[in-house]
This record gives sequence, structure tokens and C-alpha cells, in this order.
Amino acid sequence: MQHATLGSLRVSRIGLGAMSMAGTLLSGGGLDDAESIRAIHRALDLGVTHIDTAESYGPYHSEEIVGQALEGWRDQVVLATKFGVLSHSGDGAELFDSSPANIRTAVEGSLKRLRTDRIDLYYQHRVDKKTPIEDTIGTVAELVAEGKVLHIGLSEASPDTIRRAHAVHPISSLQTEYSLWTRDVETELLPLLRELGIGLVPYAPLGHGFLTGQIRTPEEIPEGDWRKTNPRFTGDAFYQNLRLVEEVRNVAVEASASPAQIALAWLVAQGGDIAPIPGSRRVARVEENAAADGVVLTADQLRRLDTLTPATGARHDDFNESTIDR
Repeated sequence: MQHATLGSLRVSRIGLGAMSMAGTLLSGGGLDDAESIRAIHRALDLGVTHIDTAESYGPYHSEEIVGQALEGWRDQVVLATKFGVLSHSGDGAELFDSSPANIRTAVEGSLKRLRTDRIDLYYQHRVDKKTPIEDTIGTVAELVAEGKVLHIGLSEASPDTIRRAHAVHPISSLQTEYSLWTRDVETELLPLLRELGIGLVPYAPLGHGFLTGQIRTPEEIPEGDWRKTNPRFTGDAFYQNLRLVEEVRNVAVEASASPAQIALAWLVAQGGDIAPIPGSRRVARVEENAAADGVVLTADQLRRLDTLTPATGARHDDFNESTIDR
């Protein structure tokens, strides 16, 4: 497995996102914790060194599974998790809370569930408009000084927030959506990250499964799956977006690869500071995604993929769009 650089962190070029291990995406059947653990172990066998989770996945279930799976492997992995979506104030409410007290509570819970004494990469999951970013990063910087956190990341942060955060403590990574169907990061965010020496971790690099070519109609998405209300998976937008998938499929046939591997190969070809985290809870999918590291696209194939029209439809529903810092 080749590697990418996130600030001063070195990680496998293709990582593993553990959100689906908490049941967020329901394609492929119900939760199977034993299979999730086997998937993590297989990823490690294949050279994946970057595992990403969050306290809110479940909540907590994904962290518990990752912690169990990494026993005996901890020192071989860059372990990332996130805070700031859940409040630990005691009232049980879910809200965006990056106050110093909430961060302190969150990190202790994550350390316990992950069965570790340090978090390699600790992300603010969503920007908290009630707490200045300087206060948030200042608190996480204290955790760095204490050895509980090694590197700091941001997720779905605006350029202004990134600059302000980086002035308090070096930011190693930004996590946001980036793929063949979500290209807006290229306009302002990616140049800024490279100016500051911050790596990019694209989540949903396979378009929440759409770019794999396995979903052909909206009816194939199970009830209860959050994609049921995602604008790109509903109505006319779904069928318009199939055109993008067909071109990816055409390149895949030429390259003797799967559409998922083509989407990942295109993404890592964008630079050595980009490390996608395709999510999976199945061994077969982990094997397919990791094998994308060996796919080399020709100049013509890259050009054709570069000129694809991005997806039709907003990338989130109204509520989730409102949580993104702009």
C-alpha cells in the first residue's frame, strides 16, 4: 500500500471509514459486528493503516467495534475519531457542542471505547457556532500537550475557520466530501489546504455507494437508510446521476477494474496529500477498495474522468446542509 501525508502524519493512501459499522447505511443486510471486525482485520492485513470513526456513529457503537478490533494492532494504526456532534451535558440531547467541558468529557469516553491511551487524529466533527474556534482548538491543544491527542483535524470547516484554527495549533487534516460527483473542494479549499500544509481526507469517496454502480433504482435503497431522503438519490436527480456512473463504468472496463476502484484511483491521483476513507463493513468490499491502490489510470482516462459533470442535487438534505460551516 502506498502512503499519503496529512500534515506530518503518514497514512495509507486508502483508509477505512467505520461509520457503516454502526448501521448508517443498510445496503447489504443488517449489522454484523463479527463481520465488521473481520473487515477491519482484513484491511490491516492489506496494508491499511488509517481507521476513521466518531463518537456519534451509533452513537458510540462504531468506536466500540473499532476498539475491540484493534486490540493487538494499535501501534500499527493511525486512529482517527471525532467530537462535537453529541452533547454530554446530561440531558441526553444531541446538539453541536465543542465547548471545553464537552470536549473533555468526549475524549475520555472515546479513549475508553477505543481501548487506547491516545487518539492519533482528533477531529471537530462539525463547527460549533456557539463556541469560538479558537477556544475549541485551544482545548484540543491542551489534550495534545497531555498526550491524549497527537494531531488535530477539522471536518466540514470553511476557509476562514481553517485559517483561524491553524493559527492556534497546526491542523493536520480537513475531512470533507470529495469524489467524482462532488468537486467543489477544488475551487477554494484544496488550494488553501496546500498553502497551509494540511492534508485532505475525503469521506464518501464513492458517493455513498452510488459510484460503485451497484444501485440502479431508488427502490433498491432499504427503508431506514438515510440515503432515502438524500437529494442525489431521489427523483429525477437519481437517474441523471446514473449517466456519470456509466462513464466511470466504461473506464473500469478498459482498466480491468471495478467502478469503485476507478473512483478511488482517480481521487488518489489528485495528490499525495489526499487520503480517502471509503466506508465498509464487509470483507469483500474492503478487499476491492484496497486493491484500488494498484490501479493506474492513463492520461486519457484521467482526462475523461476530470471532465465529468458533477452530481445533480445537493449533497445533503436541508438539515445536514445547515450544519456545514461556510
